[in-house]
Amino acid sequence: MAYQITLLPGDGIGPEVAEATVRAIAATGVEIEWDRQELSAAIIEETGTSLPPHVLESLERTRIGLKGPVTTPIAGGFKSVNVTLRKRLDLFANVRPVFTLPGLRTRFQDVNIDMVIFRENTEDLYSGLEHEVVKDVVESLKIITRYASIRIARYAFEYARKNHRKKITAVHKANIMKLSDGLFIRCCREVAADFPEIAYNELIVDNASMQLVMRPETFDVLLLPNLYGDIVSDLAAGLVGGLGVVPGANMGEDHAVFEAVHGSAPDIAGQGVANPTALMSSAILMLRHIGEPAAADRMQKALMKVFRDGTHLTRDVGGTAGTEEFTDAVIAEIESQA
Repeated sequence: MAYQITLLPGDGIGPEVAEATVRAIAATGVEIEWDRQELSAAIIEETGTSLPPHVLESLERTRIGLKGPVTTPIAGGFKSVNVTLRKRLDLFANVRPVFTLPGLRTRFQDVNIDMVIFRENTEDLYSGLEHEVVKDVVESLKIITRYASIRIARYAFEYARKNHRKKITAVHKANIMKLSDGLFIRCCREVAADFPEIAYNELIVDNASMQLVMRPETFDVLLLPNLYGDIVSDLAAGLVGGLGVVPGANMGEDHAVFEAVHGSAPDIAGQGVANPTALMSSAILMLRHIGEPAAADRMQKALMKVFRDGTHLTRDVGGTAGTEEFTDAVIAEIESQA
């Protein structure tokens, strides 16, 4: 039977990279019945909600989604679709693998980077509890709970054990925020005690940021609360080529949404030059989640081979190919493994 999965192409370059990814998945032989639901800035403005009923109904039914980028206004307008999705579906774990792509020119191209970042996804300053105390004075509340901290810590440690990862680094600012970050770090230590085979250490977030750009190859798994995780995961993406080449997954107890973490890039939308690597890599995580590791391996190897060869890369990563040429090359490599 075919898997039932919600497809949210998004807007901007979203539909282009989504179509490319759907084609690549089809080449693996995994049968998916896509429930395509349109979600764009225009639709959100029209419906008055970041998560229109048709989108939520589909995800409630399929429990799995593949999502392209959706434009989010800055300093006004509607709330982030991603934040709303995570809260409504309790997608408590944001998982961001960050690894070196063969042949891709970066400042760290001679260093083997291979880390996985776990970010608590439901609270912290992203709880959205803010108000104007008096005119021109705004207060924003940072919420850290034992429940959420234990949950993300255990998820990260269980992932490390299952995937033979050796070390987890918890990142915090408990030297200053002794109650909130202090609670988070105490929860991490409590969970770490149940996994003695995995090395555990802690870094203050500013020091961690410095260490990441000096010695990124020394990191294995990072565990962070929401705000630091958002910032550090993008920093880490910059080490390997940017947001256009890294995958993202938002995991919950009952639902999972896999997404490209880059923006909608409206300036190049419709030109056929968008790079679908991030969404393809997210789809690889999705294939593993639904129990199709062989297909995921084939798609991963194909993607790596296209980067290694370097002759069909899109212009954002130093090539001249368009979206279709890049996708055709990935599909050819997938089919060659059959």
